[in-house]
Amino acid sequence: MVSYPIISLVGRPNVGKSTLFNRLSKSRQALVSDFEGLTRDRQYASIELDDNIYCSIVDTGGLTNENSLIDSGIQDQVLNALNESDVIYFIVSNKDGVTSLDLDIASQLRKLKKNIILVCNKAEGLDKSSASEFYELGLGDPCLISAEHNQGIQDLIEMTIPLLPEIIEIESPEVKGIAVAVLGRPNVGKSTLINRILGEERVLAIDIPGTTRDSIFIPFEREGQQYTLIDTAGIRRKRSVNEKVEIFSIIKAKDAIDDSHVVILVLDAHEGVTEQDATLLGMVEDKGRALLIVINKWDGLDDYQKNEVKRKLDVKLSFVNYASVHYISALHGSGVGKLFAPIKKSFEHAGQRFPTSLLNKILEKANDAHQAPPVAGRRPRLKFVNQTDVFPPTLIFHGNHVNNIPNSYERFLKNFFITSLKLSNTPIKIEYKAGDNPFKDRKNTLSVRQVQKKRRLMKFVKKKK
Repeated sequence: MVSYPIISLVGRPNVGKSTLFNRLSKSRQALVSDFEGLTRDRQYASIELDDNIYCSIVDTGGLTNENSLIDSGIQDQVLNALNESDVIYFIVSNKDGVTSLDLDIASQLRKLKKNIILVCNKAEGLDKSSASEFYELGLGDPCLISAEHNQGIQDLIEMTIPLLPEIIEIESPEVKGIAVAVLGRPNVGKSTLINRILGEERVLAIDIPGTTRDSIFIPFEREGQQYTLIDTAGIRRKRSVNEKVEIFSIIKAKDAIDDSHVVILVLDAHEGVTEQDATLLGMVEDKGRALLIVINKWDGLDDYQKNEVKRKLDVKLSFVNYASVHYISALHGSGVGKLFAPIKKSFEHAGQRFPTSLLNKILEKANDAHQAPPVAGRRPRLKFVNQTDVFPPTLIFHGNHVNNIPNSYERFLKNFFITSLKLSNTPIKIEYKAGDNPFKDRKNTLSVRQVQKKRRLMKFVKKKK
């Protein structure tokens, strides 16, 4: 595994750290808004800074001088990022000038034995003679940029390259492995679960709903297998979404499902299965992702409560009966280690290709067990099936009148094939293709004998009249 040089972006809230992060990573991975404090966790990206010069950049939450619970959590995250860094971009805003908080942060940064570049953002059309006040920070010449308008970025890169440690040239800057999205309502323990898996306080875990706002991609390795954990923002009902930021986070979480191979849906054992949990499951099923259902905070329930949770699971989650259910305590670690075996198996099954001969043997058994019911006097007839895609396994059924197959029979087919193929936590996607009539739009040419026979028949019909 290659270790890249790390560049951290540090500064007050709303100075443009996430905008610069997106500019350098050529993405929209970090949320950007005029809303202060938008980035709360560390956000990583692998970038090519110059030809064959790769590094990782880290976007951090804005530092404040407030003592609230969430701000102290952000400060711990920033300190962790600084300890990992080879180069630090201390970002200030030209529009605000030098603030007392900038002076406090600069004082702390000077104590670190790190390479620090003072980055003055929002400096469109400004020259260094006009930025003399920033020398007060004691960090040398400021690099004037406009992250939003892509000005001064190349100058920043040229200042950075000499400060990086040994550069390792690689063919690909990123190894994704098995992408696992951790999904759930706010405050069910998603970030705590990821911290337990990784063995460090990697994502911000505080008992406040909606703490995670971005979808955080975290690569790691376990027993020789590469993984990427995706910590998603908690998704709430639309009527509960008041902040503009929360709307962005829902979009991020839905995109995270697209980016994943396997989804872990975390439910709160104390709250049971809610309608919103079922909605999230429907979202995962629509995308066709492999699914594990994790019931968190299980150790705090008595036997009656546990039976009630299981009963509600059977009722409300019957439409995803292919998914396995796991009972854990993310806070104490019980049951967390047992998740990796089903995750790996789900990934293998979701990406598996099956022989066409095997699929058609299963189709023959399905037809013998239960034929499709007739619709409008016509019975659909499935003649042939083949696989066209993976993640999820996609099967195309060929036959007659297949556009009239009812949903109940499609569910039967899905369950029959999942059981026959012994798929673990993996749904299948079904598509239909009607058999083309080879004689459609083709005029039938009669032979001489057929023409004569037709004439004799017409004479016979006329005589009867």
